[in-house]
This record gives sequence, structure tokens and C-alpha cells, in this order.
Amino acid sequence: MKILKPLFIVMLSLFVMPFGHSQNASSTLEELIKTYEQHEGYDRKQFPLGLYTEDYFKAEADFAQQNLTKLSKIDTSQLPETQRISAELLAFVLQDQIDYYKFEHFLNPLLSDSGFHSSLNYGVRPLSNYDQVKSYLNSLNSIPEFVNQNLKNIRLGLQKGVSQPLVIFKGYESTYDEHIVADYKESFFYSPFRNLPNDLSPTQKDSVLKVAQLAIKTNVTPQFKRIKTFFETEYFPKTRTTLGVSETPNGKEFYQNRINYYTTSTQYTADAIHQIGLKEVARIISEMEQIIKELDFKGSFADFFQFLRTDKQFYAETPEQLLMIARDMSKRADAQLPRFFKTLPRKPYGVAPVPDAIAPKYTGGRYIGTSKESTEPGYYWVNTYDLPSRTLYTLPSLTVHEAVPGHHLQMSLNNELGDSIPQFRKDLYLSAYGEGWGLYSEFLADEMGMYTTPYEQFGKLTYEMWRACRLVVDTGIHAKGWTREQVVDYMSANTALSLHEINTETDRYISWPGQALSYKIGELKIRELRKRAEKELGSKFDIRDFHEIILEQGTVTLSIMEERVDNYIRKVKKQI
Repeated sequence: MKILKPLFIVMLSLFVMPFGHSQNASSTLEELIKTYEQHEGYDRKQFPLGLYTEDYFKAEADFAQQNLTKLSKIDTSQLPETQRISAELLAFVLQDQIDYYKFEHFLNPLLSDSGFHSSLNYGVRPLSNYDQVKSYLNSLNSIPEFVNQNLKNIRLGLQKGVSQPLVIFKGYESTYDEHIVADYKESFFYSPFRNLPNDLSPTQKDSVLKVAQLAIKTNVTPQFKRIKTFFETEYFPKTRTTLGVSETPNGKEFYQNRINYYTTSTQYTADAIHQIGLKEVARIISEMEQIIKELDFKGSFADFFQFLRTDKQFYAETPEQLLMIARDMSKRADAQLPRFFKTLPRKPYGVAPVPDAIAPKYTGGRYIGTSKESTEPGYYWVNTYDLPSRTLYTLPSLTVHEAVPGHHLQMSLNNELGDSIPQFRKDLYLSAYGEGWGLYSEFLADEMGMYTTPYEQFGKLTYEMWRACRLVVDTGIHAKGWTREQVVDYMSANTALSLHEINTETDRYISWPGQALSYKIGELKIRELRKRAEKELGSKFDIRDFHEIILEQGTVTLSIMEERVDNYIRKVKKQI
């Protein structure tokens, strides 16, 4: 017994130490996540629209660096998978917070189709109770300070050579002119006050309407006049003449940083992505040509594109007709979901037109999600502006991408994840994952029977080609010195997108370096992993299981997704 007792103690200590170490690592990680989630860098009551000063962004970067250093000291190897994923994702978002300040991203809060000021549109929603009414009024009255802070940043950006090129701002006046009204009741920001909550007393309603009138007349409309003056007399004349971000100060490093962020990987260079794009374009052209051949079309590849762009059968006659067709397609997609997914979201979605104020700068449509607690549904926005540019044969692809099984399904499931997933992950959106899933959904829709004609099949390839071309033109613009004309010509030659869509997309790629890469890179990874699982598992492959693996942990990086699929393959093979 005297000999065995020390041996027993040693063996027991070997067993207990990793467990205790794991417990310590788990609690330390949970504390870091709690610190991150509870952190507020400013008083939200004082700044309901947010804080945008340079000092604030520096403080946020310092906070992120401190926590990233703490996180790096945690040994996560013995933690459960969900916690390991949380640690990796927390490191990812903290690093991006550091990079946001490092590359002074806050000095350029403008895109071709949006900007700091147009973000205010998203705060205009129906008001359900008195607290929401007061909160909305506070937001309206905070617009002057919000504008002050952003204009200061943009002016500093101009001084440092960080701006958007003038070429992307054609039609940009719509982002502010729509809000410059003579009658305050015609303001988009006044619209929520037209249907005040029923539980407000007559006295309260009268008071709210008076304050709303004052807010629109003194703090909303004048600020959009100020924004208009700033852009047209100060900003536009001083914008840079070059297109690529690599030609701005520290631009090459910044573009690689954006590639890393939007692909959630450090394995890609601009040259590598450019070559992937060229290869994909060649493959898709071959598939397109096969459909043209099967249709017995008499004419060239370019002639077929021209036919698609001009034949009336491919266009709705009214906005109402376009919405009706989109709703029909959405309902057909809904019916197929149980065949492909084990878990479906509880949140429903509606189909509605893109608001007039922002429709001119949107391409096809957009998904607008809501929080799990919101009484509002998600919305698949269909752009009914400029009907001759809204092709019906691409509508199935757009619908499944934005609604189901695309963004609505994925983002709603993400919001509805269980308590083991920290809130920051439920709020996280990474384009390589989210947009990759959206584009994969267009591929999956073929199996769902969503493409009912050869033209809709061609439309699917058109959308796939669109995203493949993005790999070529985004890197072309920001790493290879392409001109805007080169981009438009390349997109025109290789896609059936309307010229209006090509122009708006081109401006978007110029203004948002790297983001357009995420769609195709993410989709290629999901398809690669599915092909791997199908090959390895053969008859044991279950599409519903595979989709559960991709979706059940919510938003992840592509490397995390790959690790999960490989683990799934190994687990199933052990059971064979």
C-alpha cells in the first residue's frame, strides 16, 4: 500500500491537472467574452447615433489590443469545440478592431451606394410604444452632432489623400436630395409619426407631433442641406483621381488586409485570387455556351447577351408584377426547405420593394434582418426601380440568395442560436461565410427545382459569372491598375447583367476594396467541402447533416468551417 499510494497520487494529479487547467481556461475565456460584450466605449444616451471621433477609435483599438493579448495566453486546446470557436472568432474581431484604427478606416465612411448619412435610413421603422417614440426623437435630434463628427473625419481623410474617387459618385445626390423637403410631413424621417402607437393618449400624441415637426425642421432637413453643400462644394472637387486603393497612402498593405478580412484567411494574395477568377470565368463561359447551343440560338455569345438585355419577355411590366413573381418564387423555395435542412428559423420574412430613397444605387435586391426579439419580420427587398434593368431570368437566383435558403435562413438561424453561443457570435457577420452561403444557395436551388427554364438556368450561371468576375475586377482595380472602362468592358463581355447594373456594381467595387471577393471565395470553399464529404462518405452522405454542420455553429471563418466538415467526415466514417 505504501508503494501504490504515491503512484496513485501521481496518476490522479495527471488526470486532474488538465481538467483544472481546462476549467481555468474556460472561465478566463468566458470572462474575456463578457468583457468584450459588455464594453461600451461611449454613453449611448448621449450619443444615440454612435460616436465617431478619432479618440474613440483609438481607445477602441487599445481596448482590443489589451484583450487580444490576454486571449493569446489562454490554452484553448482542451476546451469544447464551441468555446474554441468562440476564442478564434473573438481574436478575429478584436484584430479587425485594431486594424480599423491602424488603417484609419473611419476617415472614409462612404461607399458608392451609401454613406454615413444614408445609414440613418435604417433607423426609420414603425413605432410600437412610447419608449420607442422617445428614442426615435432623440436619434433625430442627435443628427447634427452625428454629421459634425463624420464631416470632421472626411475632411481629415481628404488632407491625407484618403477619399473615394469622383467617378463613383454619379447619381450620389439621391442619397441626400430625397431628404431635402419643403414640407416636413413629406420627410421620410417623419413617416413613423403617421401611425403612432394606440396606447398614447391624445395629449401625448399632440406633444409628440409638435416635437417631431420641430426635429424635422431644425435637425433633419437642414443637416441634409448641409451634407449636400459639403459634398458638392467641398468634397467632390478634392476627391482623388486614381481608382485603386493600392494607390493611396499605405494602400497596398490595406488591400491585403481587406483580402485577409473578407476571405477570413491569410492564404490568398491578389494575384492568386485574380487567377482563381479567370479560371472560374472560363469554366462558366463553357457552361453558358452549352445552354446557348441547346436553345439553338442563332448568333454569337455577345448577341445572346444582347437578346437577354432587350427582349421584353425577360422583364416585368410593372413593379407590382415584379414583386408578385418574387413572392411566388419565395414561396416555392419555402416548400423545399425540409428536404434539405434539419433546422429551420422561427422568424418569417416578407417581400417588399427597396425604398425609393435608396433604390437608384442598389443593384438587384437586399436582405434586411431583424433581431430575435423584434416583432418585425426579416425582409427580402426587391428593387423595382428602373424595370428595364431587372431581369426575370435572374430573379430565382436573387430570391434564393436574399431570402431562403440564403440570407434569411442563415442569418435568422444565427440570431436564434442557443445559450452556449455568446451574443457577439450571434451578432457577427463575415462576408465569406454569409455571402458564400448566399451564393452556395444559388447552386443548391438547382437541386430544389427553382430553375424552371433554360433561361433561368442561364440566369443562375449569369449570377455565378457575376461573382467570378468580381475576383478578376476587384483585384484588377485595386492591385493591377485597371481603369473603370476596363472593368465595365470585362463585365459587359462576360455577364448578362444590364448596363445599369454593371455600372452600379463597378462603382461599388471601386469604393469597397475586397468585399466583392468574399462571395465567390466563400462559395467555392463550401462547394469544395461538400464535394469532399460526398466523395469520402459515398452513400452515407446526408445533405441535411452536411448543412447542419455548416450552419449549426453560426457565423464562422472558412478555416473553422473546414475543420468542422473534416471532423464530421471522420465521425461518420468511424460509424461505417
